[in-house]
Amino acid sequence: MVSDMLSSSLWIVGPELILAVGAMVLLMIGVFKGEKSAQLVTSLAVALLIIALLWLVFIAPQGVAFGGSILSDSFASFMKVLVLIGSAAAVVMSAGYAESERFNRFEFPVLIVLSTLGMMVMVSAGDLITLYLGLELQSLAIYVLAAINRDSVRSTEAGLKYFVLGALSSGMLLYGASMVYGFTGQIELTAIAASLAEGERSLGLIVGLVFVLAGLAFKISAVPFHMWTPDVYEGAPTPITALLAGAPKVAAMALIVRFAMEGFQPVAIDWQQVIVFISIASMAFGAFAAIGQKSIKRLMAYSSIGHMGYALVGLAAANVEGVRGVALYMAIYLATTLGTFAVILSMRREDGPVDQIEDLSGLSRTNPVMATFLTIMMLSLAGLPPLAGFFAKYFVFMAAVESGLFALAVIGVLASVVALYYYLRIVKLMWFDDQAKPFLPAPIELRVVLWVAGLFVFPVYLFVGGPVFAAASAAAQSFF
Repeated sequence: MVSDMLSSSLWIVGPELILAVGAMVLLMIGVFKGEKSAQLVTSLAVALLIIALLWLVFIAPQGVAFGGSILSDSFASFMKVLVLIGSAAAVVMSAGYAESERFNRFEFPVLIVLSTLGMMVMVSAGDLITLYLGLELQSLAIYVLAAINRDSVRSTEAGLKYFVLGALSSGMLLYGASMVYGFTGQIELTAIAASLAEGERSLGLIVGLVFVLAGLAFKISAVPFHMWTPDVYEGAPTPITALLAGAPKVAAMALIVRFAMEGFQPVAIDWQQVIVFISIASMAFGAFAAIGQKSIKRLMAYSSIGHMGYALVGLAAANVEGVRGVALYMAIYLATTLGTFAVILSMRREDGPVDQIEDLSGLSRTNPVMATFLTIMMLSLAGLPPLAGFFAKYFVFMAAVESGLFALAVIGVLASVVALYYYLRIVKLMWFDDQAKPFLPAPIELRVVLWVAGLFVFPVYLFVGGPVFAAASAAAQSFF
């Protein structure tokens, strides 16, 4: 009996085991082959992520592993697919950049694989201990990655800021988790929900809930826990910024949804107020703070703060349509973010990479294909129809309306209108301003990512009954 349960659990966590064992093998290859193994380890890391993705989609069963510590359901599978795609794309996009900037060490892809392992554990966390272990595994690897370019003062500063503020958020989360355990006597999310359904509710428990949500809000850079985001985005190597903006945000958002819907659905009225406040603050701050930015990486930082606010609108609705909207929003956000960073990584001249928005002036005349795709990404992020970003916002706003959160939906629409300014400013620079010095030809891997992301944000993939919409709908049903 015990053997059967262990065997079942190992099959469920197959993708995580592949990444864990694979990361150790890659580390050994790097240690014994030396610095010259960077390219080989990078290629094997991409292969490892793809193998884990295939196992997840075609082999891994759904169920409960290790006595409820790991939950594998449709929601976890959907979010894990996004995490693996985001991490694999980040590794692919980093290959040429790391070599040109002379920090192509074998540790680079190994740390991304280990961080991805932490993200996978986060998405499937069934109790408070697993939640924390996944979060810290993901975070510790990214702290190192943010500072991996040791020759850059900005990179070192970014890593240090992220580490110090991340440690603070981890302390808040741990304090909140200890209070939740203290007032319920449970660490499993389903057991916490059962005790709350029986009426075990106290002020101390709500305080613990708020502290845990605060710690998790830091990971998605939601206001007022956003202070690290612009500096880390700007200072970290651009491929790491691309990773930070994508997969970790998906994993942290999935964890927030699971924590709220799986463990605290009986007291939804209490955490709804917290989520509504964070959502409104993030949407408003992201919309206004990005207007004066000159660096496109800092602009994307403030943009991501705003988009996490929009995604939280769906969670605030606390209904099946809202969770579906969050899942769909994160899929579309990931695609548009990866496409945008493929362009940012392509912004390179003879004297090195550039990241000023003004450097995009006249791009339509020097590289019309790149200008077209970046225009699609910007308009999708702005939420203009008929691109995917419009559908992302439509579904979360409609979920809020169905829950009676009319003011939240209206504020979200108004914030989108304000944010439209800085997205259209980039489009105007590319198509109507005087031509700036052209960029060097983009590597093939960046062009592939850009094409795939650009084609994804067209609405044909998102019509009701389409594969992405159907998968998001199935994911949402996991909690209802």
